[in-house]
Amino acid sequence: VYVGGGSTVNLLELWRRHAVAELVEQAAAQGTVLAGISAGMNCWYEASSTDSFGPLAPLNDGLGLLRGSACPHYRGEPGRRERYLGWVADGSLPAGYAVDDYAALLFRDGELSGGFAERPGSQAFRVGLDGGSAVEREIALQLLG
Repeated sequence: VYVGGGSTVNLLELWRRHAVAELVEQAAAQGTVLAGISAGMNCWYEASSTDSFGPLAPLNDGLGLLRGSACPHYRGEPGRRERYLGWVADGSLPAGYAVDDYAALLFRDGELSGGFAERPGSQAFRVGLDGGSAVEREIALQLLG
């Protein structure tokens, strides 16, 4: 199941109204591979950073198939990194994963098992708290091609 970008809020609302969310959860439990970019990344997590409302904002309403929060376009769009770090620091979003464009993370049974980059310089990070401040820990990515 591959989910592209768009509005995270609209995607989740439509899936829930039409019972697609339940079908996706059942498929995941049976081993179906789930993938996505942008809103398609956000939907799998408990929470995310989204511009579905216009300005970038925290959203604590994901499917919760992956624990924590997600931030796509991490260093590729102005303000994403700074806002995400702030939301993790102040508790608006739980700790989670921040991913640049052209990078991807791979989870197996809900646990991070690796990551890939399509272009040199694309990175991914675990973002968590350390002494009340949000900190990034780079995730090693395998460069494709």
